[in-house]
Amino acid sequence: MDTIAKLHKEWKSLQPLKPELQHRMDQQFMFDFNYNSNNLEGNTLTYGQTKLLLLFGKTEGEALFRDYEEMKAHNVGLEMMKREARDKERPLSESFIRELNSTILVGDFYKTSNDGEYRYKIHTGVYKTRPNSVITPSGESFDYASPEETPSMMAGLISWYREEEKKRVLSPIQLAALFHFRYIRIHPFEDGNGRIARLLVNYILYRHGYPMIVIPTDDRKNYLNILGQCDKNAGTEPYRGANATIEQAKPLVDYIAGFVESKMTKLIQFAAGEIKTLAETDVVEKNAENQQHTESINGNVVENVVETMATKRQKAIFNFIKMNNQISANEISDLLKTNMRTIQRDIQQLKEKGIIERIGGDRGGSWKIKEF
Repeated sequence: MDTIAKLHKEWKSLQPLKPELQHRMDQQFMFDFNYNSNNLEGNTLTYGQTKLLLLFGKTEGEALFRDYEEMKAHNVGLEMMKREARDKERPLSESFIRELNSTILVGDFYKTSNDGEYRYKIHTGVYKTRPNSVITPSGESFDYASPEETPSMMAGLISWYREEEKKRVLSPIQLAALFHFRYIRIHPFEDGNGRIARLLVNYILYRHGYPMIVIPTDDRKNYLNILGQCDKNAGTEPYRGANATIEQAKPLVDYIAGFVESKMTKLIQFAAGEIKTLAETDVVEKNAENQQHTESINGNVVENVVETMATKRQKAIFNFIKMNNQISANEISDLLKTNMRTIQRDIQQLKEKGIIERIGGDRGGSWKIKEF
C-alpha cells in the first residue's frame, strides 16, 4: 500500500490532465471496461464490435441482439455511476443501485431455467424473489442471501458503507474490495450482480480520486478463485459473507490493489508521454486473429480469408471495414491507437492484395470487400 500511496500522490499532482489526454484516457476505459465486464458474464460481442457499437452505434455482426442492447446500456450505467460518484454530497443508496441494475439490463426479460423445463421473468431493478444459489464444481449448493434476507442485508450493506466512508479507517481500495465481496455474497438481483459489483468498485475508487480499473475477461478464472478464497475465509453462510471482515477479504483486496497500482503506473507514464496507448488488454488483435471469414464459391468453402493478411494489425483493419464500410483511416488509427502513416500503409497493402477496394473519395466514399 505504500507504493500505491506514492503513486496516488504523483497521480493527483498531474491533475488536471490536458483535455486531449483526458479524452483518450476516458475513451479507452469506456471500451475496455464495457467489453471486459460484459464478456466476463458471457456477452458475445468482440472487442471490435464493442468499439464500433459505442463509437458509431453500428450493430453489424453475428452477436445476439440483446448483447448489443446490454453493451450500450452498460455504457449508460458507467456514465451514471461516474456522475453519481462525482456528487460528494449524495451518499450511495439502495435506490441508485436498483436504478443501475434496471439500466444495464435494459428492462424486464425472460430466461430459461438451467434444466430447460420452464421460463421465468427477470424483473430488473427489483431485489430477487427466488433463490439464486449456484452449484459448485464439487456438486454442492452454494447459497447467497435468501429473497427474504436480501432487503435487510442490502440496507445493512449501505449503512455499513456510509459509516466506513465517513470514518476513513479503510483505504478506498480496501473499502472497494470489501464492498464488492459483501455485495456478491448477498447477490441481491436475479441477474447483473457481477456487473453491478464491478461498477460499484469503480464508483468507490473514482469517488475518492483513484483511477478506475478493468478486470480482464482473460483473468476470469483467477478472479473467481480469489472470490472463492474469500468465501473460505468468511464461511459459507450468507450472513457471514455479507458481514465479512477486511482480513477475510484480503485476497480480493490484494487483487484489486494490484490492478490499481498497475493502472496508476501506466497512467503516469501516459501523462508523461512515455507510452502511447492505455489499452488494458490485447483484445483487439486477439479477436481479429481468432475471427474466421467463411464464404462459398460454387459449392466450395473458402475459410480464414483474413489469414491471407500479413499482420495482425491488418486483420484488425479488415474486420473494422467489414463491420463498417464507411469507416475512415483516421477512425481506424484512433481505434487501434496507431499512427496514421502506419494505417495508411497497411490499407494500401490490403488494396494491392485485392482484399479491399475504395469506392469514391475519402469523404462520402465507402469500402468494398473483395468477393471471393
